[in-house]
This record gives sequence, structure tokens and C-alpha cells, in this order.
Amino acid sequence: MNQHPNHMMKALIEREQNGLLRKLKNSFPPIDFCSNDYLGFAKLGLLSKKVQESSEAGPKSLGSTGSRLISGNSHFIEDAEKQIALFHHAQSALIFNSGYDANIGLLSSVAQKTDLILYDEFVHASIYDGIRLSQATHYKFSHNDLHSLEELIGRHQKNFDSIYVIVESVFALDGDSAPLIELAEICNPGKNIFLIVDEAHAIGVFGKQGRGLCNALGIEANCFARIYTYGKAMGCHGAAIVGSEILTKYLINFARSFMYTTALPEHCIDAILHAYQLLIETDQKDALQNNIAYFYSRSGNLKHCVKTQSAIHSMKIGSNEQLDHCERALAEKNIHIRCIKSPVVKHGTERLRFSIHSFNTRSEIDALVEVLNGFKF
Repeated sequence: MNQHPNHMMKALIEREQNGLLRKLKNSFPPIDFCSNDYLGFAKLGLLSKKVQESSEAGPKSLGSTGSRLISGNSHFIEDAEKQIALFHHAQSALIFNSGYDANIGLLSSVAQKTDLILYDEFVHASIYDGIRLSQATHYKFSHNDLHSLEELIGRHQKNFDSIYVIVESVFALDGDSAPLIELAEICNPGKNIFLIVDEAHAIGVFGKQGRGLCNALGIEANCFARIYTYGKAMGCHGAAIVGSEILTKYLINFARSFMYTTALPEHCIDAILHAYQLLIETDQKDALQNNIAYFYSRSGNLKHCVKTQSAIHSMKIGSNEQLDHCERALAEKNIHIRCIKSPVVKHGTERLRFSIHSFNTRSEIDALVEVLNGFKF
């Protein structure tokens, strides 16, 4: 009979009693307002078709055989990184196995004991985990509050060698955007204040040919590092950190999530390159923006709804019990939406989080708005 530490069963029982026990699902309502496949590269088969055509020209390896530092490197992946850097107007790029690995590797290795990390309170868990693994002192600032950030910089700057300010260009929780232009003015490398921007939910959605929000606002050169994740609008897997050649060399030598993991195989790199081609060749970004605009035109009466220019939107509900009611009502209309419950968010700020996609029809958006309008909280 298997034995377990007492705290494991206690924690699981407590979660179940509170209605918070997570379970894996493999069946979902058919109308997708939940996934991060904003451009439909995965759902519509656009990327798989590209990859299949490529495989007919020659098979790609299904295994990389080791980490990049042992046997998993190749000219193919290095050429891909050069193309990524060029696309994102950077000196260099380094591919990681996921956005989580990228954030963990970057933040745990770059900031030192003598440094300070300041991060927006709404950053993704992967950013926070990377910060916790670093040896740097760290403080959060109020969400998108420049005064809060500047107050922390003024109070602590003299006590640290370098300060790293970390935000998401589009925040995963509500889809709102960081004040990047103002942040680029505050973060001055000459004063050892460096800006790091996670573009996970902006790539494919903003900027010329989907380059991201930093591109759209013209601040790419102001960033110490930018993180582009491929498991969302790009419809595949992996991530890249772009920045200077020195940054890439440093990460190769000190980012443990890069050094000590098996490299992505060639077929994954091939998919990333084809996803970039789809950004250039298709009009999926325009279709997405048209659907976002249509949602805006139909949702003017929605209360407690955080409407953004990104693909992500949310609606504050106020309790886990009410969220369960909303989820059932949406499922009855075949609509799949993600519920964000406490303690993931603070009690009283529980919300529905939903994503608009390029492939959503206007009748689907109408149905979504109709159900949301029916909630009386």
C-alpha cells in the first residue's frame, strides 16, 4: 500500500471541501472563448498543414538527444534564433523549451544578491517563481501604478547595484496592457535600471506582422530583455528571450532551465519558424482585431467587464459560488470560458476570463454577450 506524508491528504481534502480541487478535463464545450490560440493557428490546422508540407521535403528529428550544451545543438536551431532576433529587431535570441522555462532561467540567473527586482503585482506565476529563485531582493508594485514604482525606485536605488523592472506587455489575468512608454522612460540603463517585458500574450496580436506591443509602441530598443512565448497565438510550443549578444551568452552559461534540460527537437523548431511565416502570410491578425472590435460594439451594456484592446477580457463576478453558476450557464449554451477563482485571485475579485479568437463567428460572440448580460450580480 502506498504511503504519503500527512500534509498531502490534508491539503487535498481541504481543497475538495472548499470546492477548489483542480481536476484535469478532456472534454470541453464546443464554442471556444477559453484557449490562448488567438489566431487559430492550431485549431484551424494552419500550422499543422505548414509543418506537414515541410516534412514531405525531409523528416525532422523527433528527439534532440540532449541539452544544447551536450548534443542537442544544431545549425538549424541557431539559424532559427537568428531569424527570431531579426524579426524582433534584436541582436540575439535564445530559444527555451517553454515560456515558464524562459522566465525561470532569465530571472533566477541575471539578478544578483546586490540587485533589486521590482515587479507588477499581476505578473504571471512563472515570473514570480523566477524571482523567488533569484538571490535578489524583490518588491511588488501596485498594478500599472507608475507612482508606486517610482516611489520604490527612489527609496531603494542607492542600496542596490542594479534594478530590474518586470511587467507583462499584456497581462494574462485581464488582458490589460502595461504603460510601456512611461516604463521605458523610467527605466534608464545608464542608471542601472533595466526593463524586462514578457510579450507572451502580445505576440501575434499587436505590432507590425504581430511582433508584439513593444514593437507597436516603438520601445523594443529600450528593453533589456523581451520574452516571446509560442504556446499561445503562435499555436506551437517553446519560447525565446531576445536581447543583446551578451545577454544570450550569459544565459547559455548561467540559466539553469536552459543548461540542464533536453533541447527542443527539430520538429518543434520547424513549427516555430512556420508560425512566424503564418504571421507574415495570413490575415488572421486582422480577423482577430475585427472580432475584438465587434465584441466591443456588442458589449457596451456589460457591467463589471474589463474590456481591452487585447484578445483577453474578463468580468468580475465576486465569489467562487457565483462563478460556478456562471460556468454552468455558459456551458448550457456550449460556451467554454475559464473561471479564475480565489485563492488564485483575492477573495471578492473572482472573475470570468475569456478570449476572443480570429475564428469566433459573430453569432458566437452574440451568444457570449447575451449570456453575460443575463448575469445579475
